[in-house]
Amino acid sequence: MTEWAPAQRLVLASASQHRGRLLKAAGLVFDVVPAAVDEAASKRSLVSAGADAPAIAGSLAGEKALLVNGKFPEALVIGADQVLACEGQLFDKPGSLADARLQLRRLRGRTHHLHTGVVLAHRQEIVWHRTDTASLQMRPFSDDFLESYLLQAGEAIWGTVGAYEIEGIGIQLFASVSGDTSTIIGLTMLPLLTELRARGVIRP
Repeated sequence: MTEWAPAQRLVLASASQHRGRLLKAAGLVFDVVPAAVDEAASKRSLVSAGADAPAIAGSLAGEKALLVNGKFPEALVIGADQVLACEGQLFDKPGSLADARLQLRRLRGRTHHLHTGVVLAHRQEIVWHRTDTASLQMRPFSDDFLESYLLQAGEAIWGTVGAYEIEGIGIQLFASVSGDTSTIIGLTMLPLLTELRARGVIRP
């Protein structure tokens, strides 16, 4: 029996533990090389240029992938980014308890959209890209529930867009969800796996 070997090295241009867990759970072998991108500055520039939320997610994903691919040009580099939009307003990672509380109050009882961009870069070119959207309706939860949630969820949610991890207690924030779970977490997996299979990076 001939031993199968991947066609090329796979690199994830992200320090996100959530994205890394998705890839590991799918059985992929990859290296992690976070991209040192000033996301806030890039987002401001894109917004000033009139880019919408899906375009911003795709552009930031591409920027990250190309930056890391510059160091490893023969590797296939995965870049990803996620933008949360609610009624025309873009939300960032809260970064603190106070910001998480404020953000969740603003999202409470409303439907928001998570736009997740994923790209593959090779030899300093974007060779594949995709942006997917999930829609999530937060229920009108009480202030008491909000405080209990913040206490139980802890600092982990400060670094997540939307101040929740839907795979954990964050699911209790919602009345309904439409979209792929991996898109919500931050890396749309099925289309990515299909492309990696076509490129011989994972077993067909």
